[in-house]
Amino acid sequence: MEKEKSTIVLFSGDLDKAIAAFIIANGAAAYDHEVTIFFTFWGLNTMRKEEVVKTEKGLLEKMFGWMMPRGANKLGLSKMNMAGMGPKMIKHVMKKHNALSLPQLIELAQEQGVKLVACTMTMDLLGLKQEELIDGMEFAGVAAYLGDANGAKVNLFI
Repeated sequence: MEKEKSTIVLFSGDLDKAIAAFIIANGAAAYDHEVTIFFTFWGLNTMRKEEVVKTEKGLLEKMFGWMMPRGANKLGLSKMNMAGMGPKMIKHVMKKHNALSLPQLIELAQEQGVKLVACTMTMDLLGLKQEELIDGMEFAGVAAYLGDANGAKVNLFI
């Protein structure tokens, strides 16, 4: 019997939305769904490595890199960001309630076989290189996502 499929497009680079996407993805994977998360535009920042990776880039591409958050630990909140205090507060509350952090949710998704796909067109537009994203990512265009989404019962845009 073929597995149920679920797909998520993570467009947002907001911490709370990325957490929600990974909670849903991990829940679906736990129910033995084949899960794909397609990262595009600001959602790609979730998957950036925290350390600086030296790459050949033009000035505009370098500027995007400097302005965008570098990884899951640097994302702001969609509401109540409060100059960076909001993310610290939500991380504190999550820890207090023994909830997994976003980096832990990402690791769990990888362990459960969630397919993590970076949009190559967006990477080109923002000047992101494959080596700047965490290990274990796949790289594809929208046609690959649509192929996964076509057979899925659940398709979410976050």
